[in-house]
Amino acid sequence: MRELELRHISLPVEFRETANGLGTLSGYASVFNRMSQNLGGFVERVDPAAFNKSLADQLPVLARYNHDDNHLLGTTEGGTLTLEVDGTGLRYDVGLPDTTSGRDVRELAKRGDLRYSSFAFRTVADDWDFTPEGFPMRTLLAVQLVDVAPVNNPAYRDTTTGLRSLADRLHMDVAQVRDTAPEELRKLLLTPPDSRTDEERAEEQRGQDEIHPNLSLFRQRLELLSRA
Repeated sequence: MRELELRHISLPVEFRETANGLGTLSGYASVFNRMSQNLGGFVERVDPAAFNKSLADQLPVLARYNHDDNHLLGTTEGGTLTLEVDGTGLRYDVGLPDTTSGRDVRELAKRGDLRYSSFAFRTVADDWDFTPEGFPMRTLLAVQLVDVAPVNNPAYRDTTTGLRSLADRLHMDVAQVRDTAPEELRKLLLTPPDSRTDEERAEEQRGQDEIHPNLSLFRQRLELLSRA
């Protein structure tokens, strides 16, 4: 199973009073085609169709304050959480429960202290390109939505998983990707592997061995063992 990833968006969370219950909390868990900050070696954007299959399949989605199981606010299965895709992004509305967490979130939202939303997901399909400045850019094409949440801390977490996607595409490890200059990554990504000559592949391998000499030693030992 693919690893869980978290992303946030810094758009205000909205609180609305209702005739019954503690009120409704609304926000955008994701905004389409907006470039993220540097996620530790790449930037990211969400395609407008990224959530379509997950929503069409009616997969269970939770709303948890700070992504914490101890602070459950609503679920799509229970009908207390609704999700909608519009021209801006993925919007959520959750009816706050009469629990300690629900009352706390209500008060924080009314005071204006909740300023961020977030979503947890597993990547189903993504694509890699580069920004006009030559920086690696990931596009989330399809994701399995797991959770939407109002959060206190807007930090991006678990971004190594995203970088691993680029490493897999280039048949490298994450450390190699981190140590390779963006212009070299661009060249590798834009060159179809089957179209590279043996000389180009050998040159690429030499470059990787220079970055990680231990890999070269390990490869030599494997060759010696195969001849024994």
